[in-house]
Amino acid sequence: QVHLVESGGGSVQAGGSLRLSCAASGDTDSTRVMGWFRQVPGKEREGVAVIDSDGRTNYADSVKGRFTISQDKAKNTLDLQMNSLKPEDTAMYYCAADRALLIENMLVWPDPATNIDYWGQGTQVTVSS
Repeated sequence: QVHLVESGGGSVQAGGSLRLSCAASGDTDSTRVMGWFRQVPGKEREGVAVIDSDGRTNYADSVKGRFTISQDKAKNTLDLQMNSLKPEDTAMYYCAADRALLIENMLVWPDPATNIDYWGQGTQVTVSS
């Protein structure tokens, strides 16, 4: 079992920056891929950025060039640096981890809230115009 706890959300004006962090504990060696997802009310959870155990990354087109995902294996943390934020980035952001998915699949895996192994409780990001 893996336990994920997010922090770092908040409110910011458009063009600003936020850094999200996810602390992982438990059987973290069992996970192959970790990532960040986001969800707004009434919509399905969508992949934002993912990283695998080799450090390879994958980003949603909507955040490429603005967001950077990174991990510190020694500290078991996963970060998401978000720059040039836009109002459409407003959402609840979730940290996720999976034992079997490949990095090529995790970002677009169907019904991720159900099919991805582990989730944090979420942290709210609000970007005002």
